[in-house]
Amino acid sequence: MTVVGPFGLSVRDQALEADVQAGLTAVEEGLLEVTKSEVPFITEAAQHLLRAGGKRFRPLLVMLAAQFGDPYAPGVVPSAVVVELTHLATLYHDDVMDEADARRGVPSANTRWGNSVAVLTGDFLFARASHTLADLGPEAVRIQAEAFERLVTGQILETAGPRDGRDPVDHYLDVLGGKTGSLVAVACRFGAMMSGADETVVDVLTQYGERLGVAFQLADDVLDIASDSHESGKTPGTDLREGIATLPVLRLRERAERLGLAEDIALCELLDSDLTDDDRHAEALALLRAHPALEQARRDTVRYAEEARAALVPLRECDAKAALMELVDAVVHRAG
Repeated sequence: MTVVGPFGLSVRDQALEADVQAGLTAVEEGLLEVTKSEVPFITEAAQHLLRAGGKRFRPLLVMLAAQFGDPYAPGVVPSAVVVELTHLATLYHDDVMDEADARRGVPSANTRWGNSVAVLTGDFLFARASHTLADLGPEAVRIQAEAFERLVTGQILETAGPRDGRDPVDHYLDVLGGKTGSLVAVACRFGAMMSGADETVVDVLTQYGERLGVAFQLADDVLDIASDSHESGKTPGTDLREGIATLPVLRLRERAERLGLAEDIALCELLDSDLTDDDRHAEALALLRAHPALEQARRDTVRYAEEARAALVPLRECDAKAALMELVDAVVHRAG
């Protein structure tokens, strides 16, 4: 049994382990190659976050999904490169919008070179992803375009906020479906499709990826409140400090509006205050950790994770299916 990929995923079958490891190695080589430019500075900027690491969660899903067809088919590795490049490009743009100072333990591109270079580097990565994608055929281009539209739509909806009295929780879950679920779904879809798996298998894995992607992000929401920095890899309460209303906060506000309890209203007021003050931030974090809203967010995470697990039921029993099931377990574990 060997640990590969994010979350310490255990692959029990030696042949599957070899396929996944070889695939991920090939993807890494492909990412380094496709991010090279004739202009050395562009290469440096384009490989800045790539060389800083990352989970390679999406390429792992491509490799596992490909096991339901021919995992050695020529389109499998390039499709994983496309998905990871797209994800990487969005990180450059996200860091500009969020004014982030760091990413993956290194200074963000916008901190190091300024917003213009960061945005243009993200554009360069999108262009390189499109170049690789063109060799995978018109259907792959269409799928990627639809997913990218959903991703951008999710980002716009997050920026605009809920409109016309829409429920904030429903709005937020739709945002996550676009921003995160869409690309994770494409990773599973490409892996199955490029391997020549049956269309029914492609559909099942696409649905799995969509739900797993949302569950993965919701688990991060819970971790931001509940974990220490060693467990989560980032400072606890980062989203709180930046005023980002993730699911635990939205569940708190929902409860405060529904029940009108003084302590809930007071906590909402505290969260709306200036949390750059360390004492106020620590108080808000402690209160939210003890609040029922955090447990509700955990239950929401588990619900999406279990929907991902249920989506896999029609697939034949095999080691790849077991690994995909274990990814669901890992997401649930992250949420506590």
